[in-house]
This record gives sequence, structure tokens and C-alpha cells, in this order.
Amino acid sequence: MPRHTNPLRTWCGTLTAAAGLSAALLLAAPASAQYTGPHGVAPTTVAEVLKSGSDDQQVVLRGKLMKKVGSDKYEFSDGTGSIRVEIDAKRFPAEPIDDKVTVEIQGEVEKDFMHSPEIEVDGILRKRSS
Repeated sequence: MPRHTNPLRTWCGTLTAAAGLSAALLLAAPASAQYTGPHGVAPTTVAEVLKSGSDDQQVVLRGKLMKKVGSDKYEFSDGTGSIRVEIDAKRFPAEPIDDKVTVEIQGEVEKDFMHSPEIEVDGILRKRSS
């Protein structure tokens, strides 16, 4: 007697296998490069942020991380002033950064009552020497 298969069961099994293969391919794919072109926020200076920055303002700053001052806090300077920045380890690029490397940081101004403003960094890029 011929064996009959349930078409719904066959279809579900195929769909499950396809989903598993797709997930495996996504996990095995190499990480792609991040967009480094123009974005909606024009670069500013530390002096400008300290003078008139507002809480939650998006900023882009170019300068150097001068020193580590806490577990994920650094002193950042662009020549116009210095400000504390908070950078999670996962935000750092693969190449090492020291106090001689120019970086571009993108983040948000955090102004808390009775505290100096700081930048919560969303992204950091190592800038090439020109």
C-alpha cells in the first residue's frame, strides 16, 4: 500500500529547515563595515557643547581621548576644551586607540543637575591622518 504524506507536514518541515539555514548563514556572515559618510549632525567643538549644549543633544566631536578616568569614562579633548565621555567597550573599533590618535565620536550630551556635562558615546571612529 502506498504511503501518503501530509502536505502540510512536508511544508512545515521545509520551512523549518529553511529558517534554520538562514539563521546559520546570518550568524556565519562576516560583520559588514559601518557607514562613515555624512550624517545629519554637523561636527561641533567641546567649547560649544560646554557653552550651549543641551541635554540629549546629538553631537559629533573630533579630537583625542587624553586619559581613562573611570571604568568606561575618558577625558576627551579637541583643542577647544575637554569633556568627560562615557564609552562602552563594545563601541571601540578593532584598532587600538591611545592619546595620540584622532577620533570622531558621535553621541548625546548628558547634563545632570550639579554635574559637569558629559557625552554618552554611541559610536567612535578612528580618523586617518591627513
